[in-house]
Amino acid sequence: MNILIDLLPEYVKIDGEKYAINTDFRVSILFELLMQDRSIFDREKIYIALDLYYPQIPHDLVQAVDKMLWFYRCGKNDEDGSVKNGSPAGSGKAGMIYSFEHDAEYIYAAFLDQYGIDLQDIEHLHWWKFRALFKGLKEDNLICKIMGYRSIEITNDMSDSEKKYYRKMKQIYALPDNRTQEEKERDFINAIASIF
Repeated sequence: MNILIDLLPEYVKIDGEKYAINTDFRVSILFELLMQDRSIFDREKIYIALDLYYPQIPHDLVQAVDKMLWFYRCGKNDEDGSVKNGSPAGSGKAGMIYSFEHDAEYIYAAFLDQYGIDLQDIEHLHWWKFRALFKGLKEDNLICKIMGYRSIEITNDMSDSEKKYYRKMKQIYALPDNRTQEEKERDFINAIASIF
């Protein structure tokens, strides 16, 4: 799908039948928040997600989930804006660089400032349009600066003052660490192992 030449999907096809899909950006934000919620079992998340996206849930649940993820990824497969290994969009080598929960005000302000779009007042904004606009935010928006701070790799090539500054910014704008103690220990062991 190409957002410049193709009409954005309002439904998905499963077994030759069209199923409407809730395309508003709020639904996909709720989906992303749902996937990050550790208090809900994975199996339960699937049914909640299906309820979010489908006014009428398809009978073939496997295809329904595949099409739901395809829609969430904006028609892409494991690229930008995808769910990989249980990690939502906005994560990578540096970890999560944004959170729709913790950065909501920054994102809201950026859309209002750059596009004149009040995300509170707009009745409907297709998820794919929202993602394109989010990706297109200019670097001078605070949310973009914050994502830059979170993702920057502090290297030996930097001056001591640069290292100090970026460490401070990373600390100020750090997102909460939602990993379990077991996950933190495993990540620590993996980090140590990678050094040797």
